[in-house]
Amino acid sequence: MKVAIMQPYLFPYIGYFQLISAVDKFIIYDNIKFTKKGWINRNRILVNGKDDYITIPLKKDSDFLNVDQRVLADNFEEEKIKLLRRIKDSYQKATYFMEIYPLIEGIINNEEKNLFGFIYNSVSEICKYLSIKTEFIISSKLEIDHELKSENKVIELCKAVKAISYLNPIGGVELYSKDKFLSNNIQLNFVKSDLIEYPQFKNEFIPWLSIIDVMMFNSIKEIKRMLNAYILE
Repeated sequence: MKVAIMQPYLFPYIGYFQLISAVDKFIIYDNIKFTKKGWINRNRILVNGKDDYITIPLKKDSDFLNVDQRVLADNFEEEKIKLLRRIKDSYQKATYFMEIYPLIEGIINNEEKNLFGFIYNSVSEICKYLSIKTEFIISSKLEIDHELKSENKVIELCKAVKAISYLNPIGGVELYSKDKFLSNNIQLNFVKSDLIEYPQFKNEFIPWLSIIDVMMFNSIKEIKRMLNAYILE
């Protein structure tokens, strides 16, 4: 059984969905510390030919809370109108806007106020649209020592679901040891994405934007091809 483990990210880039698609079970962290200036509650879209951020505003709270302890800002009802307008203004002339905008609108209009719940729903809905059948597992539901850190925690999560193969994005090559995983009867491989390009109106291509950008400019058939555009190292 192949497994991957990741933090929850808001409308992540295509590589995140490559990872989900490549495994049998995808463990998503809920009991992990929220980090500012990361990708948990923000991402990048194309705005007037340049990349710019979209963000889900959060209620002010302690910097030491986990993702599943954070909630959306009290004014999100007003802010999501601005967010949807920004996405609409940026992509209303995109090839697949009429198909994709209602999906994004439904995700953003979700009544969930918990940050983890909101993002979990968004990733799940996009996987449904892309016909990705991978099973999702919430990390806190697994019976391990959740005080473990980094590589040790990943190995224990893999053991908890009886994984024999663990896939990680290529960025983790300096963090994880293939030998240590093998000593625990788990094969470790890294997913290295091909450079994926497609027309973004008539602009110079900007890579690795949010999955929103990918879906606005590409058919499901084209995106499914992209999901397999990687090598394992």
